[in-house]
Amino acid sequence: MIRLRAVGLGGLLSICASVCGAEGLPAVGGQGAPVQKLTMPNSGVARVAFVVSDMFTLIDIAGPMQTFDQVQVPSGGFETFTVSETRTPIRTAGMTIVPQYTFQDAPDADIVVVGAQRGDDEQYLGYLRRMNARGKLLLSVCTGVSKLAKAGLLDGREATSHHDYIDQFQKRFPRVQFVRDRAYVRSAPMIFTAAGETSGIELALHIVELYYDHDVAVKTARYMEYRGPDWQR
Repeated sequence: MIRLRAVGLGGLLSICASVCGAEGLPAVGGQGAPVQKLTMPNSGVARVAFVVSDMFTLIDIAGPMQTFDQVQVPSGGFETFTVSETRTPIRTAGMTIVPQYTFQDAPDADIVVVGAQRGDDEQYLGYLRRMNARGKLLLSVCTGVSKLAKAGLLDGREATSHHDYIDQFQKRFPRVQFVRDRAYVRSAPMIFTAAGETSGIELALHIVELYYDHDVAVKTARYMEYRGPDWQR
């Protein structure tokens, strides 16, 4: 078994004071600069679009969605929804879901999450490119990174994915630098890529941390009974 370890903030806070100063945080993904915090919209609620298509991996969507839906803050937080090419029912893991919106009529999102799935037509990739061009936060989980790479959003950048696919993706997308044994990587200021399956929960908690703070992320992890090492104190 390969043990994936996040470059999260929880284990690095003690280094912060001496290396980064009171305001800075260590870099994620080896970018060599302090981590940039994320800012909530003026409404106090960030909308999160989960892209779904045939044979999507359930935990890649359900894990981060549950994390955002259960963020432990007194008000505001995240509003999640699903989006796809059409509203045709999609089967996965023995269940059927109906996407709430299509790429044409979806509400404006602040965050877009792409997990492992089959979809990658021009309508799908065009949605990702538009959201990136508008400065939205893009998150991939597992082989969902291939959608961002195919859309040309990771050229010249580091990224990660499920360990079984790193070699394959490195050959398929030579302009992307794939890295191993990382739960998530900040590939660009507004693009994060996560490794396989439960790494999506790790990334979602890190995003909560960047929007709020470490205490909120820890409280959220504890509420979810998630016992990843970066979220226990």
